[in-house]
Amino acid sequence: MRTGKTVWLIDAAYLFNAQRSVNNGYNFDYLKLRKELEKDGPISRGYYLNSTKNPPSDAQNAFNTWLKTAWPDGPQFIVKLYKLKEQEFRCPYCAKVIGEQMQKGVDVGIATLIVKLAYQENYENLILSSGDGDLEDALSHVREYLNKRIELCVFRYGVSPDLQSYADKIYWINDFSQDVLK
Repeated sequence: MRTGKTVWLIDAAYLFNAQRSVNNGYNFDYLKLRKELEKDGPISRGYYLNSTKNPPSDAQNAFNTWLKTAWPDGPQFIVKLYKLKEQEFRCPYCAKVIGEQMQKGVDVGIATLIVKLAYQENYENLILSSGDGDLEDALSHVREYLNKRIELCVFRYGVSPDLQSYADKIYWINDFSQDVLK
């Protein structure tokens, strides 16, 4: 059971991509996932960080609006959206130019929130849903210098061991995936 204020930071692209490792295209529900995490204590604030096309589709807008919706109808997240970066590559075999949109700014946004919210005393416990080892320095700082407790809410695959090493607790979504299905 955790005590004190808890903040949950979500790298939406990580959860979206990692869920494919479970049940052939598994699709979870954020509200059910929040309820599962709150069995160990309330979450004071949740942040959902993602990149989106400009302009976003109607379906994406509706989903982002639902994410902001208050309990009990929605998970009541603060939604932070970043632009997708257009990246072009030239195929070395056929010389065809291939365009791809890539996430930009989400990892920096998460690292900034980890540190900023800790210094503002907005949490004692951090729940992080990301697998990116680039966040190690931020986690290390808030744990070692600010004495914050770190939990991960992740899938078993695609999580950096660097992040795992700082976790006081890990919620492996694979272990309770049937309870949080859409």
